[in-house]
Amino acid sequence: MDCFSHGQIRPGDFLLACADGNNRLTALRWSSWGPTSAVARGRDVVNDCDPNCAAGTFHTFPVDVRLDRPEPWRDHPGQQRFTRLRLVYTDNRPPRIQQREVTYELWD
Repeated sequence: MDCFSHGQIRPGDFLLACADGNNRLTALRWSSWGPTSAVARGRDVVNDCDPNCAAGTFHTFPVDVRLDRPEPWRDHPGQQRFTRLRLVYTDNRPPRIQQREVTYELWD
């Protein structure tokens, strides 16, 4: 589900920072999409916000993406949505990210 509560299947882009747009997954290529999980490769595009987010520079990092933990969608109880997103940085990672793998809980 995107920032506007619209369901998505195999999106090419996915906004992680809904409030300010400073973090986005792009160029997503899905190798699998099923009822319990989905797997893709793509790029994490992150604003370094230096000296501030309005004047910052966007940097791109290659990632593997996994969606899982399906649960009923609150607004559409008959439909499932993934509730967890995992990123694995396959090369460099943003300076503020200390670990190679990051997990996000997705909104409803």
